[in-house]
Amino acid sequence: MKKQQITHRLLKSVLGCALLLSASLQAEPLTLNKVMSDPDWIGNAPENVYWHADGQSIYYQQKIAGNKEKAWYQLDLATKQAQKLSDKELLERDGNNGVLSPNKTLKAYNLNGDLYVRYLESGEVRQLTKTLANEGQPMFIGNQQVAFREDNSFYSINLNDGLISHIVDVRLEDDPDKDEDKGYLEEQQTRYFDYIRQQQEQREHDKKRKQQIAESSERGAPEPWFLGKKKEIHTLSLSPNGRYVIVGTYDKSEDNGKADNMPRFVTEDGYVKNDEVRALVGTSEPRHETLYLLDLNTRQKSELSYEDLPYIEDDPLADIKRDTARKLDKEYEAHKGIRSVSLFDWTPNRGIQWSPDGSNALLMLYSADNKDRWIASIDFDDKELANQHHIRDEAWVNDWNFNDFGWVDNKTIYYTSEETGFSHLYTKLLTRGDDALTKGRYVVDSITLSPDKKFFYFRANKKHPGIFEVYRVAVGGGDSQAVTDMGGLNDYVLSPDGTKVIIEHSEALKPKDLYLTAATGGDVAQLTDTVSEEFKTVAWSEPEYIEIPSREADMPIHARLYKPADFDAERAEQYPAVIFIHGAGYLQNAHQGWSNYFREFMFHSFLNQQGYVVLDLDYRGSANYGRDWRTAIYREMGTPEVIDLQDGANWMASNANVDRSKVGIYGGSYGGFLTFMALFTAPDEFAAGASLRPVTDWAHYNHPYTSNILNTPEVDPVAYERSSPIEFAEGLNKPLLIAHGMVDDNVFFKDTVRLVQRLIELEKTEYFETAIYPIEPHGFTEPSSWLDEYKRIYFLFERHLK
Repeated sequence: MKKQQITHRLLKSVLGCALLLSASLQAEPLTLNKVMSDPDWIGNAPENVYWHADGQSIYYQQKIAGNKEKAWYQLDLATKQAQKLSDKELLERDGNNGVLSPNKTLKAYNLNGDLYVRYLESGEVRQLTKTLANEGQPMFIGNQQVAFREDNSFYSINLNDGLISHIVDVRLEDDPDKDEDKGYLEEQQTRYFDYIRQQQEQREHDKKRKQQIAESSERGAPEPWFLGKKKEIHTLSLSPNGRYVIVGTYDKSEDNGKADNMPRFVTEDGYVKNDEVRALVGTSEPRHETLYLLDLNTRQKSELSYEDLPYIEDDPLADIKRDTARKLDKEYEAHKGIRSVSLFDWTPNRGIQWSPDGSNALLMLYSADNKDRWIASIDFDDKELANQHHIRDEAWVNDWNFNDFGWVDNKTIYYTSEETGFSHLYTKLLTRGDDALTKGRYVVDSITLSPDKKFFYFRANKKHPGIFEVYRVAVGGGDSQAVTDMGGLNDYVLSPDGTKVIIEHSEALKPKDLYLTAATGGDVAQLTDTVSEEFKTVAWSEPEYIEIPSREADMPIHARLYKPADFDAERAEQYPAVIFIHGAGYLQNAHQGWSNYFREFMFHSFLNQQGYVVLDLDYRGSANYGRDWRTAIYREMGTPEVIDLQDGANWMASNANVDRSKVGIYGGSYGGFLTFMALFTAPDEFAAGASLRPVTDWAHYNHPYTSNILNTPEVDPVAYERSSPIEFAEGLNKPLLIAHGMVDDNVFFKDTVRLVQRLIELEKTEYFETAIYPIEPHGFTEPSSWLDEYKRIYFLFERHLK
């Protein structure tokens, strides 16, 4: 026999064995033990990807199996080979989030708290600091000075001679040299006694001489700026030209809201430990940020006025406050003056963007009631803020997303806004109106301006609400161009030279991996394959993406539908069904990428194998379907969403051969809250439910999230009463499982305790059971806890849906 034939038969034999092995693995049914085990078995996806400055390689992190540590890797794009960095290399890698010098020849970055500069042409790296402090926020002042922040000061390092200079020193102290108004006795002392008068004159002389000496030479450090001991710094930002500093302060207050307590029962020493945790919604006064412009050349401090911002004195909650006062038989007191305002601060100092030359700045401001957002520049002559864009939303402005803004050049700005009902990208000359670069019934986010400033790159779900591709559009306008056409979910990182893009791509059955394509689109090369072979061999249920007609909204409810492999639409015995309710409220889960709820996804495949149909829907309030879908829950959380759940159950009965009387529901956090609301307010619609880490009373949740949707309990008590499950507990008449971790510092375990007491007093004993997890936070960490919880959920459905 010829060698070629032997090789061919051997290959066929090997492939045949592999196929048989794959088939045997696929045929093996899922178990809850496997689904809820440590997810390392799935494979650990790449995270925190960024480019090396030379554009020839990338860095990313990957969790180490069996350990919480994440290792760093460097992947060479020419060879497609990744190398794990050694401990020494960790401290020598190119830094992320670096800044370029104006002439684009240097990159400054912070790595492990120290400052470095990379000379881009040669690749040489120079370490600038070696301290135990953190020299943060590196920036260039010109091409030869690197500035950084430490505490409330900015310093610079001259790259030519290494001189470290103190640029600005801001102190939360009263000015010791400030002249105080003298009282009668002080005036009398000066008038009576030569000694006192001479002491005062000498101090004044010394002060003037110190100032004269300092002004005679550039060798001395600048004098401090004193803001007062009754202030707290919220914002501190240095201009790129080194001339201006913007300081934002709050009045110092001990009233940061009344903190709650969280006991830990399982501790190392055996004693209960009590943690002080976050405050409850509405328990602190709104904070107002006072903005100052410090001119480092003239030593002039100027307060920036808000007075010219539109609607700054108009109270959007006036009607609600008036109604509340009437119901409580109190006198309504109208708001007077400027409302409380703060800079956007989801990321520190993210609310300020300086123009490239440092001659102006953009500030993104939010009202404390979150009904208004302003983007303003600075009028340096009048020391006022000049409004460039304003959006008001009678519900709430979306501060969770769509807050990209910045400068194209020294006269042109860009921003995203939801003003049309969907987030889109706009540009604006400071002296003219705005231009929309994108438009349509889709959302745009994650804006990147190309290095040559010719294109904006962004993500958008133009093709389908659940598919995010990468696009680009010319800065001057025109049709957008697709960079990717991969389906699923795609995020991106543009290369330093703007010619290539790293794509983070995932699909419903495929966790995230990295891909490479040209910035203009085209062929895509896979760079990483981190999914385990074991995971790939499992016969996961592929979701169908469906649109469920809504009885109330003018757009469908998007959902994932999971059906058993042997599903029979004509089967005489109808299927039991489960509806999964995602958490977070403002989150999308019926997309076509890999879900953050990966355990639930695997659980749904398990349920399919047990004969259940599963529906996972994006109820109203979910993300990426536009402003009206997002704000449909304003002042009535738990009402429109429960109607959407009913529409989903009805759709399955009509289209998926589901027994309408055997539909169960479950979810965690916001999903747990909606499970309560469904079983309490529509008890005849669902057969059973499992509520995990649930909110039971919104008056006990945090301020930033809750006050957006329900205002505050004092202002809008009606909204809280119509939205909190504990108000409707008497409606329970179906089996309910309540599961909660006892060290949950997000939704406190107290929420469950209070509701259980309410159910006990309502004599609902036969309808509910509880499961507590003594060591678990909001997101469980131990596989044993996940397994216990999902066994209970499964047993609940087995008992009551079959």
